[in-house]
Amino acid sequence: MLDRLLDSGLAELSLSLDKRQQEKLIRYLQLLEKWNHTYNLTAVESAADRVSLHLLDSLSVLPYLSGDRFVDVGSGAGLPGIPLAVAMPDKVFTLLDSNAKRTRFLLQVKTELELDNIKVVHCRAESYKPAVLFDSVLSRAYASLSQMIEYTAPLCDYKGHFFAMKGQYPQKELRDLPKGFNVERFHELRVPGVIGDRHLIVICRSQP
Repeated sequence: MLDRLLDSGLAELSLSLDKRQQEKLIRYLQLLEKWNHTYNLTAVESAADRVSLHLLDSLSVLPYLSGDRFVDVGSGAGLPGIPLAVAMPDKVFTLLDSNAKRTRFLLQVKTELELDNIKVVHCRAESYKPAVLFDSVLSRAYASLSQMIEYTAPLCDYKGHFFAMKGQYPQKELRDLPKGFNVERFHELRVPGVIGDRHLIVICRSQP
C-alpha cells in the first residue's frame, strides 16, 4: 500500500524517482517506525500519513532548491534531508542535530540505505564550524526565520540561500528578518495528502 501511495504522490508532484529510490524511501519509513518506539522521533502514527507528511512534504521543495552542498539544520528524524538525499544522489547533505538519539538514528539510516551523500553531525547549529561553507541551508519547523538566520548564517556561503519550510505564510516573521537578508522568493506548496497551508521561503543576503 505504501509504495502505491508514494508512487501516486510523486506523480502528483511531477517527480520521477526510480524503483530503487522509492524502495529506499519506504525502507526509511520502516526504520522510522521501528526506532520511534524507543527514540520518539515522530508524532505521526499512521504509516500512510508518514508518506504524505514526511516523504512527500520533504520532496515537494525539490524543484526549487539550488546548490550542491546542503545542511539540514535541526534535522530531527532526517526531514527533509533524507528524502532529498535519496532523490538527489549527486548532491551532498549534512544532517545537523543536537540530540544524540536522533543522530544515532540518522547514522543507522545512512548505513542501511547506503547513502554515501549524507554526513551526520551531532552539534548545535550555532556551534558548528564546517571546514567548507554550504551552498544552501535547509530548515523544516526550525525556530523562527530570524533565529534561523542568526544561528545558520555563519554556515552558508555569501551567495548561498536559506530554504525555510513553513506552514502558513509567515508574514510577521518576515518583518523581523535581520538586516542584510531579504526574501528572494516564496512558493506555495501543494502536498498530496496534506491539509493546510505549506510554504517554502527562500532567503538570501542583500547585495551590497
